[in-house]
Amino acid sequence: MTMTHPARRTQRRRAFRSAGTGIVAALALPLAVPGSAAALPAPSAPLAPAATTVSPAGHGFTATLSGKATFKAGAVTVTCTTSTSSGQVPAAPGNHNPAGPVSSSTTPATYGSCSTSLPGVSASVTTTGTWGVAMQNGAPVTAGLTIPTGGFVLKTSGLASCTVTAAPTAPATVGGTWTNGAPSTLTFTNAAVPVKVVGGFGCPTTATSSTFNATYKVADTTDPASQITVTG
Repeated sequence: MTMTHPARRTQRRRAFRSAGTGIVAALALPLAVPGSAAALPAPSAPLAPAATTVSPAGHGFTATLSGKATFKAGAVTVTCTTSTSSGQVPAAPGNHNPAGPVSSSTTPATYGSCSTSLPGVSASVTTTGTWGVAMQNGAPVTAGLTIPTGGFVLKTSGLASCTVTAAPTAPATVGGTWTNGAPSTLTFTNAAVPVKVVGGFGCPTTATSSTFNATYKVADTTDPASQITVTG
């Protein structure tokens, strides 16, 4: 800072003001700076999660793949054209959360008719354990699909024999979005899934994450005329 040779008392006052301002900014406290009536506001508290209601309460549902599901690890992409999972909306009042998501367990998502991006290499997927889904109302409505530890295993055979295990050391949650409709849809776009890859030549053994893309249509199996919806 450039000084213009003011009196020593003025210098001390300015230094005190400068130090006071720095402390207030660093601590984000509403303290008044000497010589000023202004005060810095305290930081605003984080917004609480919105209320979530999944309807109809207690109804069963089935999620069916629309189009194709892809898993990419390193330079290898596996594409499956069939996939389903089922579950049940929690009974009231469990289908409503005043400040957060609504969760329920689902059957393991099955995957079939799978192929790979490598010539001469085929693929199959095995899923086990109890999976889960959590819906959070918002803009957009978000969804988290939880895979239990080791609950998804993809194996390739042929010119490259690889084993890809999702959620290899702990349960993993895959983030997606939900859209109300007839039927409602659950979409995963470039969702990251932790994986461990083992195998020989041609296997992406250095990959620790897989990219997942898929869209599911969700149907009400208790009352096919109804729709599974997520609101506030």
